[in-house]
Amino acid sequence: MANTHHYTINLEWTGDKGSGTSSYVSYSRDHIIKSVNKPAIEGSSDPMFRGDPRRYNPEELFLSSLAACHMLWYLHLCADHAVIVKKYTDQPVGQLQEDPAGGKFTEVILRPTVTVTNASMLAKARELHREAHRQCFIANSCNFPVRHEPVCEVLSAEGL
Repeated sequence: MANTHHYTINLEWTGDKGSGTSSYVSYSRDHIIKSVNKPAIEGSSDPMFRGDPRRYNPEELFLSSLAACHMLWYLHLCADHAVIVKKYTDQPVGQLQEDPAGGKFTEVILRPTVTVTNASMLAKARELHREAHRQCFIANSCNFPVRHEPVCEVLSAEGL
């Protein structure tokens, strides 16, 4: 049975410098993303589009969504398959192509580094990235390739 889930946020533009959008350079791209009972996220546009480099831009948040969705599915699958993960980091990269008609992401590469407790878990730890990709809601919603370049390693004695 299929389930339908609904998500909502509140987005508020905070960039009126006094004359609104009277010209392309007259306003700030700053905004606040909120949801009930959660901390606000300060957003802007990419600095090359006149955004504040100290704030997250939509492209970074999109990459974060892809990476987090993959990670959460991966951790779930590891728990189901007795793969004990002690550390997980990712440094995803995305390629956005601009053209006269607009722009779009053409590829994202997730680069998770996973630390497991035992060498006997490494093969399964690597394999589960493929299943996490098949399950990821965000990756399944993309119309471009989302690739994975995972590194799986064993917890060292110093990491205990």
